[in-house]
Amino acid sequence: MTDISRIRNFSIVAHIDHGKSTLADRLIQATGTVSDREMKEQLLDSMDIERERGITIKAQTVRLEYRAKDGLDYVLNLIDTPGHVDFAYEVSRSMRAVEGSLLVVDASQGVEAQTLANVYQAIDAGHEIVPVLNKIDLPAAEPERVIEQIEDVIGIEAGDAIRISAKTGIGIGDVLEAIVTRLPHPHGRADAPLKAMLVDSWYDAYLGVVVLVRIIDGKLRKGERIRMMSTNALYPVDRIGVFRPGMQVVEELGPGELGFLTASIKQVRDTRVGDTITHERKGAVEPLPGFQPSIPVVFCGLFPVDASDFEALRDAIEKLQLNDASFSAEMETSAALGFGFRCGFLGLLHLEVIRDRLEREYNLDLITTAPSVVYHIYKTDGAMLELHNPADMPDVVRIDHIEEPRIKATILVPDEFLGDVLKLCQDRRGVQLDLTYAGSRAMVVYDLPLNEVVFDFYDRLKSVTKGYASFDYTVTGYQEDDLVKMQVLVNDEPVDALSTMVHRARAEARGRAMVEKLKELIPQHLFKIPIQAAIGGRIIARETISALRKDVTAKCYGGDATRKRKLLEKQKAGKKKMRQFGRVDIPQEAFINALKMDG
Repeated sequence: MTDISRIRNFSIVAHIDHGKSTLADRLIQATGTVSDREMKEQLLDSMDIERERGITIKAQTVRLEYRAKDGLDYVLNLIDTPGHVDFAYEVSRSMRAVEGSLLVVDASQGVEAQTLANVYQAIDAGHEIVPVLNKIDLPAAEPERVIEQIEDVIGIEAGDAIRISAKTGIGIGDVLEAIVTRLPHPHGRADAPLKAMLVDSWYDAYLGVVVLVRIIDGKLRKGERIRMMSTNALYPVDRIGVFRPGMQVVEELGPGELGFLTASIKQVRDTRVGDTITHERKGAVEPLPGFQPSIPVVFCGLFPVDASDFEALRDAIEKLQLNDASFSAEMETSAALGFGFRCGFLGLLHLEVIRDRLEREYNLDLITTAPSVVYHIYKTDGAMLELHNPADMPDVVRIDHIEEPRIKATILVPDEFLGDVLKLCQDRRGVQLDLTYAGSRAMVVYDLPLNEVVFDFYDRLKSVTKGYASFDYTVTGYQEDDLVKMQVLVNDEPVDALSTMVHRARAEARGRAMVEKLKELIPQHLFKIPIQAAIGGRIIARETISALRKDVTAKCYGGDATRKRKLLEKQKAGKKKMRQFGRVDIPQEAFINALKMDG
């Protein structure tokens, strides 16, 4: 067991692309944890999709052993956390497991929106923060300006920030020394009852569920029986170990240490993140201070393109849920799309990542319905419903009022694009809360409806600011508004996959855009097809796809005009009958593209 005063637990916080995973690579290399032969870029990002998108999705951990300048050996436990807002729940619980943070800021780009969000989480968790300026070897680096910005915007002392280049390895030794000298060691008693915090868990095909734990008090040994305090479930510990990045089995873990345990646990759902683990006998009485489970904010339907793939989709979703407790799914059916699942996600990036993993790792072709949020519907009899899918909305007569989720969005944007950003937020029914400047960049804080952000807000924001804006949000609560359900009818049949909730003032514009788009996307049939957008019984927009015409009079040469008229009348009657019984085939692309609304 390691002496607690020689342990340092820390995480690295940064905005996306500021060099967090690269710095982790250099620290692993500098301490000789991994041989040069096994070293690769972004060593801790193990999923293909993480490497491809260059983002960290699952928090990873590694134990480094370092001999400091004072001649003593230290154990450094690093948790590499995600930088993206959708995985904020991964970040917040990783923060609780460590005592300090390295704040990595790109010396050419400065402080971004998610830098702020993650640093505030670190400050809330009571961390000691060491600022690190990365990429100082770039010609565009302006360390003095960025130091000033860190002090102005975040409000922490940054005069002694460490200047490094994670790519070339400049200054990595200084970072290791700063971790040892400037970050506090953990506190805990080895003789107290066991209290271990469950930081993360994932499924391994051979070992069952692997649980990442941080020991707060007490000791954990192989063969002991443990109890999960939130569910009271009991398990025997099969093995204990640490990550160097590969798994290495150890005999025991003591206070302040980070490691893993396996205990024949079958499902990740049985291990609640933030839960307290203690011994079955003589265990702790009080659990560690509360941890909120992650709550999905965005919902959408996932349907297989080929109905025969439904069972494969169910298997794939169950396997993904083994690893990601924040992803929820329940079965649903749709008249247009058949059997599928209604899934809940933490945000749009989470949705994209899950969809990509389903398509890539399980070879599925999927249709994704329009993302929607959870509305609170208050009925006239006083009951409150949670509405996940607009198609399930009760009769308007029974509804007293509807509330929608609101978010507090922080946008950092260069001055020249400020007008476009303000207009975009106004167009999305936003209420401006604050506008301040950090150097030449404006920081705008808006209260926005989540429904408007979920659609394509992020893409629009990136396009109006040429990619220079950074955006971060937190869900603040629910607020009443004048919302209506808009349905799309194709050939007088409602298409439930295209139903959406819209603000009454926006309904006509949204409806018109939708029917115009569908007119381009649905191919012509032999009969004419009306496409309508409706609210209740009122049609608010309509377009008609004209019929394909076959020239039935081509064979008539000269002769009587009545013969031609007869043929045309016969064709007209046939088309009328067709329209009555004909089915309109809406191609998959039409669904997907109709749901991507622009402007």
